[in-house]
Amino acid sequence: MPKSSSKAGKLARIVAVPSWRRALMRHRVAANVEHVGVLKRMPGLRTVIDVGANRGQFALTARHCHPDARVISFEPLSSAATIYRAVFDGDSRATVVNTALGPAPGEAVINVSGLDHSSSLLPITATQEALFPGTAQVGTETVRVSRLAEHVTAIERPALLKIDVQGFELQALAGCEDLLDSFDWVYVECSFMELYKGQAFADDIIAWLRERGFAISGVFDVAYDADGNAVQGDFLFVPRPAG
Repeated sequence: MPKSSSKAGKLARIVAVPSWRRALMRHRVAANVEHVGVLKRMPGLRTVIDVGANRGQFALTARHCHPDARVISFEPLSSAATIYRAVFDGDSRATVVNTALGPAPGEAVINVSGLDHSSSLLPITATQEALFPGTAQVGTETVRVSRLAEHVTAIERPALLKIDVQGFELQALAGCEDLLDSFDWVYVECSFMELYKGQAFADDIIAWLRERGFAISGVFDVAYDADGNAVQGDFLFVPRPAG
């Protein structure tokens, strides 16, 4: 499908949902409609831990697909977290914590991208900029880093852990390890090529989660370069059956 048609189709889906339409018109935040199919595979979802929330694009989709679920989001960029709060003003079931998640608490310098959703705690490579124009670094910001257990002690199930942190996925997972057994699904954006310097690749994420009892359930929304090489995709993991 041509890119323009794809954008038009996404816009049509957004304007058809009142909460998504309001977020777009008032705050210029577009719901991640591409995740609807995956979220619909999670019956009775009660908790969403949204790591790398940006302005609330995934949270909007999760709240629509699972209106009874609580969404707890984590976003290190202060400007993006401020917009998130405006988008969900009056919605007590969606909250954002202005921090990154990682193996150890402290502070870190984040590389701010020209498109803020592509900002990363790892250096942005020329490959990222070539494949996704406009994502080159434009500045830095010192941000807080936490472990998940510092902010969440009990997770109501069924629960989803979603991670989209621009190459920092393995470190973010390590920051959630204390509570990993509380999740029925883990949904991680994984890369097949180096978009951020020193990042883990898809096979690293798969191996790390396999060692902790999770297996791949599906791969979604795969992006390809002009030569047909897979760039990245969204990987869904579920706990392996015992025995």
